[in-house]
Amino acid sequence: MTTERSTESLRDLARHAVRDEVLRHAWVLFASQGFDATTIDQVAEAAGMSRRTFFRYFSGKDELIIEKLVEAGELVAAALAERPADESPWAALRAAFGVVVRSAETHAEQARTLRILLRDEPGVRGSLEEWRRRWTELLAPIVAARLAPAGRRAKRPDVRADVRAEALAGSALACLDAAQTVWADHPRSSLSALLDEAMGAILPLDR
Repeated sequence: MTTERSTESLRDLARHAVRDEVLRHAWVLFASQGFDATTIDQVAEAAGMSRRTFFRYFSGKDELIIEKLVEAGELVAAALAERPADESPWAALRAAFGVVVRSAETHAEQARTLRILLRDEPGVRGSLEEWRRRWTELLAPIVAARLAPAGRRAKRPDVRADVRAEALAGSALACLDAAQTVWADHPRSSLSALLDEAMGAILPLDR
């Protein structure tokens, strides 16, 4: 049994490594020539595999976009879960978004190019809607746990906390989206400062 599990773990690691390599090449191509202009054949060739092998790992180009966005969302969710319990949900969300901000500002040129791609190319607009949905699914339950009275957490779902959590997570994502859009168009701006401005404008929602 142990050997079988070890074999499965190695296979999973190998599969993740291949997927990560394909994603890396895909996003370089998307940044340099656009999403619509990039073909699956080009991505496969860049990753050193056949078109047929590509489809063993991904269903299509859309998944290449979603995978990367969801991966970032999981990092944000993990950061949010680790925030101090006495911190307000809105402040905790802002702090958790620091994962995205730091990554974007570290790789500013590529991040701006890809942000413009996500905003302007018709082929990825559906992916942006999926991004919002998937991130809300990741973040809202963590926010709800912060909002629900301690005594109710173990008994039954708190509908009021759930609806507030959906509103807060959705609003925070809208702020992040707005900040990233403005930042992409203004190379000398600070994404961190823009996000502070955006979330500061909606701070009363957290009271």
